[in-house]
Amino acid sequence: MPNALLDTIETTTGAKPVFSVIWLHGLGADGHDFAPIVPELVRKDWPALRFVFPHAPVMPITINNGHAMRAWYDIVSLDFSKVREDAAGVRRSIADVDALVARERDRGVPANRIILAGFSQGGAITLAAGLRREQPFLGLAALSTYLPLAADTPAEATPKGLATPVFMAHGTQDPVVPFAAGQKSADALKALGMDVALRRYPMPHSVCAEEIRDLGDWMTACFAG
Repeated sequence: MPNALLDTIETTTGAKPVFSVIWLHGLGADGHDFAPIVPELVRKDWPALRFVFPHAPVMPITINNGHAMRAWYDIVSLDFSKVREDAAGVRRSIADVDALVARERDRGVPANRIILAGFSQGGAITLAAGLRREQPFLGLAALSTYLPLAADTPAEATPKGLATPVFMAHGTQDPVVPFAAGQKSADALKALGMDVALRRYPMPHSVCAEEIRDLGDWMTACFAG
């Protein structure tokens, strides 16, 4: 049975969008979290875009004493040296992303004209979903995050998924997802042959203006390619 389509917030930058950006929020946030970034990010010479900001399901989170909040998967440990994510939840969220991608296809924007982006937990799903695609995305933007299901990735990643360009950005002062976790994930992706650009910023678990500028430069290159 297919996943029910997630509720989303949408905004377009012009009539008849020819590219889409699906942006996944972090733990405890919702689709409104990154919607304000659009006017800061978008450039005048870009083609018409549709931004899609989905709301993750509400679920209990183990590390928060079972308190329910919006999340793409349960986090069972704070220890990055162990498997900290709920694998079934990650795979369910990959299916949720696939359903949103199918809707974009039905609206005239195929996967190869979609950038999948995400922050923190949303960035983890961005990497997990993008690597496993048979119809690859235009690019993957993974902010302040890490690679989930790392042990399964070499066997499950597709050749086209591995050929997808990746922009990663991380704060060197991040207390939630340590920079070392992001660096390790970027190194693992590079070892699989991926084109990964990892940018570092003197910030905590957040987004900064320089990062938005660098992401915009990367997206410009994606649209031009």
